[in-house]
Amino acid sequence: MNFFQLLMKKKELIPLVVFTAVAATGASSFAVYSLGKSDVIIDKKRNPEPWENVDPSVPRKLITINQEWKPIEELQKVRRATK
Repeated sequence: MNFFQLLMKKKELIPLVVFTAVAATGASSFAVYSLGKSDVIIDKKRNPEPWENVDPSVPRKLITINQEWKPIEELQKVRRATK
């Protein structure tokens, strides 16, 4: 029996299939979106510390509301001293 024939025979399954498909699509797309984030390391050999290359003026969150970035002096001193 074909899947679509089963859905046409039992129409009460259609919302369940739709919600499951939307949830699976959303979860997959968020997983792919998260791979591009700076705190996710895929290849440790070529780029072992990707968070060092993050531009602080570019928002990295899905939603950023009234956020201003200001450098922390102590952190800047430590970075200069270790380079």
